[in-house]
Amino acid sequence: MLNRKSKFFLKKILSFFSVIRGYNIWVIALAQYLSAIFILAPEERALDILLDWKMFLIVLASFLTIASGYIINNFYDAKKDLINRPKKAMIDRLVSQSTKLKVYFTINFLVVTLVSFISWKAVLFFSSYIFLIWYYSHRIKKILLIGNLTAAILAILPFFGILMYYKNFYNVIFAHATFLFFLIFIRELIKDLENIEGDLVNEYKTIPVLFGEKIAKIIISIITVSTIIPVYFLIDVYDVGYMDIYFYISLIMLIFFLLKLWKSKQKTDYLKLHFLLKFIIVSGVFCIILIDPIVLIHGKKLISSY
Repeated sequence: MLNRKSKFFLKKILSFFSVIRGYNIWVIALAQYLSAIFILAPEERALDILLDWKMFLIVLASFLTIASGYIINNFYDAKKDLINRPKKAMIDRLVSQSTKLKVYFTINFLVVTLVSFISWKAVLFFSSYIFLIWYYSHRIKKILLIGNLTAAILAILPFFGILMYYKNFYNVIFAHATFLFFLIFIRELIKDLENIEGDLVNEYKTIPVLFGEKIAKIIISIITVSTIIPVYFLIDVYDVGYMDIYFYISLIMLIFFLLKLWKSKQKTDYLKLHFLLKFIIVSGVFCIILIDPIVLIHGKKLISSY
């Protein structure tokens, strides 16, 4: 049986796991490796990528930077979360604000130290990334539409870190990034519909707060329809292997998303839409392997070039 101190320590760990959203970050790390193997550096052996210490440091630094970003975002959104996510907020409050800040600065110092072993460019990139996340949480987040756009850009920046490392600026990569950007941008706007009560109280200038839910739904619908553009290029112009199946299914799910969006009125409805978007995004990570399924069938690229 756990004693009182052990239980309290365990609760602290769970609280920190909730703050940094550990259930999200591992997906990003996996996406970075799969993107490197199947999209960014398809000519290299998968084993070389997996054993590349610089690649490992980039992924680890991204992991830690995103974790610290969640911490500082949680720090600034403490009051808002008490209204929008009261249960999660109570768990997060088990760790004091001062402790969160100490861990935040420690993680950021560790990130800069780690990437200094790669190059000064890596230090500049991650230092800028850390600053942008802080500035977003501190100020940009409350700015109409700019906050949503910035959040979407920050979400895909870790992939540009790998892109610069491999220096492969193929058009197909930007098509993938555009599709992902649209999905994340839509998700950010849906979150505004979810959190409208907390945003009103804390004076966040979001589209639903200033212009109402109908205008927000129109904008979301326009962006959702716009996903057809990158999907067209990914399916008909570029070779993405069997991953085109994923894009066809994603379009069907997005049509369902739009139909459901215009019927949604309550927070629970928007939470379901948020979950649907998250499912499409996470599914896309695992479906990257469909670009070249021979890796799974024979494993040839894991050990040799062909």
